[in-house]
Amino acid sequence: MDDSWVFSDSVVSYNTLDDARLISLIDTVRKGISFPVFSSLVSHGPFSIIEWSAFLHLSERTLQRYRKEKKRFDPIHSEKIVEITMLFNLGAEIFGDKTRFDTWLSSDNIALGGQKPKAFLDNTFGIGLLKDELMRIEQGVLA
Repeated sequence: MDDSWVFSDSVVSYNTLDDARLISLIDTVRKGISFPVFSSLVSHGPFSIIEWSAFLHLSERTLQRYRKEKKRFDPIHSEKIVEITMLFNLGAEIFGDKTRFDTWLSSDNIALGGQKPKAFLDNTFGIGLLKDELMRIEQGVLA
């Protein structure tokens, strides 16, 4: 199965994730995200390759090798790519605009100990923390 469907706006969203889509997503993560899909995500998304390198704990050189060898990402990295993409789509929905959400990600946040939300995208606990914070914002509960 082609993995490009993973990043269509109508599919990778916490709000549209039914059991069938979840199973397909699990299969895609197990198979690994292809570098062309990742590259498209980088070129159409708010995060630079340097930021993705930090989020994924992979050197820029390793990412260059993945591109050259047309390598797929390991499941652990594929899962994080999908998690960050889903979080970004959720944030864009809640903020009503990708640019406004990106501004929030890049701004110091009192609820997060004065840190920028983007700093939490390098691990699953941080991504979960940001998702929880977004849910509070959506419900009008500001920390």
